[in-house]
Amino acid sequence: MTRVRAAICLMVGWVGLLWLLEGVDFASGNALDSFGIEPRDVGELADVVPAAFLHFGFAHLTANSLPLLLLGFIAAVRSGVRRFLGVVLLVIVASGLGVWLTAAPGSNTAGASGVVFGLFGYLLVRGFIERKALDIGIGLAVGVAYGSIVWGALPSDNGISWQGHLFGLIGGVVAAFAFRERTRAVTAGSTVRPVP
Repeated sequence: MTRVRAAICLMVGWVGLLWLLEGVDFASGNALDSFGIEPRDVGELADVVPAAFLHFGFAHLTANSLPLLLLGFIAAVRSGVRRFLGVVLLVIVASGLGVWLTAAPGSNTAGASGVVFGLFGYLLVRGFIERKALDIGIGLAVGVAYGSIVWGALPSDNGISWQGHLFGLIGGVVAAFAFRERTRAVTAGSTVRPVP
């Protein structure tokens, strides 16, 4: 299976799962909302990963679906599915723990927007870290197309989890470093030695 086909299957399946879960949540009278992250309660650490797959209504899910689908597809094609899954896991954990540590008391946070911000950050800096012209171009295009979302990572009191956005963005940048392609020290029979 080519990277493109694998990326399409993965992202369509992922977004489809989010819609299915929101349908179940709606039909159950929002029973899944209890899996959101409530800050600084140790028992809530178990909800860090599930919260990234849940939403508070179809409007919330609709707002996240297209950017998740597009940014996820690009990242999966450029990185390969295995590396992409590592990036997403790091972003989910960074975003969720950031919410758990810093969100307002009594709040409940869920949604894939932390992942969207993480993929944005990952794609934005990946090309510069990898030193690949195509990925630099992709990062610049992503920056132009989605750059305005950065305002969502700034502190506000509008009921949107800027903490999830900010820590997702940070997680994406960290993932670009953590999951960069390693260059080989030995090429074509010659050895590269560090300069003392």
